[in-house]
Amino acid sequence: MGWTCEFDATVWEWESSPESTAWFFLTVPEDESEDIRVHAGPPRGFGSVRVEATIGATTWRTSVFPGRSGYSLPLKKAVRRAESLDPGDSARVTLELI
Repeated sequence: MGWTCEFDATVWEWESSPESTAWFFLTVPEDESEDIRVHAGPPRGFGSVRVEATIGATTWRTSVFPGRSGYSLPLKKAVRRAESLDPGDSARVTLELI
């Protein structure tokens, strides 16, 4: 595959409105986010970059999305359950560019 990085990040919750379902994310640190920009090539829709993410024993394919403080990695419910992650928890993440 491609370039790989490893980092620790804290789970955070984003709610777009009181009626909607919350989304959960981890923020890729600034240095690693800059490396993603350099190594990823042209971005896809919304500036997203395809990655393979690993937390603990769980690996999945997704995209990271650019933000003010770096890329954001969305956490699916299945990943949060499998790795027992709640908002405020820290997780060790491996990202590999696809």
